[in-house]
Amino acid sequence: MGIWAKRLRAMYAGGRAGPGARMYSRLWGVVFGLGLAPKRWVTLEVTGRRSGRVTSFPIGMADWHDEWYLVPMLGAQCNWVRNVRAAGGQATLRRRGNLTCCLVEVPENERAPIIKRYLEKVPGGRPHIPVDCHAPLAEFSAIAARYPVFRVVPGTASRGDADSPRDPTPRGA
Repeated sequence: MGIWAKRLRAMYAGGRAGPGARMYSRLWGVVFGLGLAPKRWVTLEVTGRRSGRVTSFPIGMADWHDEWYLVPMLGAQCNWVRNVRAAGGQATLRRRGNLTCCLVEVPENERAPIIKRYLEKVPGGRPHIPVDCHAPLAEFSAIAARYPVFRVVPGTASRGDADSPRDPTPRGA
């Protein structure tokens, strides 16, 4: 593991963001929300499960078979996953505008190729997920239970009710 990867892991010691990670999250949240990065980079907004306030998380999305997916680099216990589950999947993606969506959890047996694609496209996740992005799918299947995957379904439909369009990334002014 290179020095860059070690520093990234250190910013999330114990699976939680430290002060440096929180500072970068605020910065990247603004950059992604304004649409100043490629469309796979968005700011996820979801109601906090305890506070009831909207919380924001900068996040990279994986594209797979003409759909978009969110993968938590820190696994199932990270805050945004717990908040999305508590909110019944209802969330907003910001990128030059807002896209209200439902995040539908993908069954464990379908996650491996999406997690692989995520690691290919989102380099910041690589130090945190214990599989090389070039590894065979079997290695991704072995960790799939620890890394939930959420399909982005535009609109406010409840889980599994809507067909996802080809490009749900928010646009706007």
